[in-house]
Amino acid sequence: MTENVWNYRPETRGEQVLDLVGFDVEATDGKIGSVDEDSNAVGESYIVVDTGFWIFGKKVVLPAGTITEIDPQERKVHIARTKEEIKNAPEFDEATYKEPDYRDRLGGYYGPGTGTL
Repeated sequence: MTENVWNYRPETRGEQVLDLVGFDVEATDGKIGSVDEDSNAVGESYIVVDTGFWIFGKKVVLPAGTITEIDPQERKVHIARTKEEIKNAPEFDEATYKEPDYRDRLGGYYGPGTGTL
């Protein structure tokens, strides 16, 4: 694996460290929700997105490597995945989403070979 899906792409984050909580999240085909939580831990960065009514209040975890752009002025995070890809990701579980097994499944789902990363 040449890129770690759990790291921000250099061009999206650069040297800036922003609190992304509250930012809108845009998939390649439209808005999916807003950032509920973010992590900047090296090799373990992600955002948790509250999808609101789009998937009936479901939350999803998106590894930082899926983020293609962060627009601080518009308060938007752009993701290199479609709504359908995000909807079909491994199920979010509040109790286990930080566990290595879940991260491995999610990394496998969003990693190389599953879209543009």
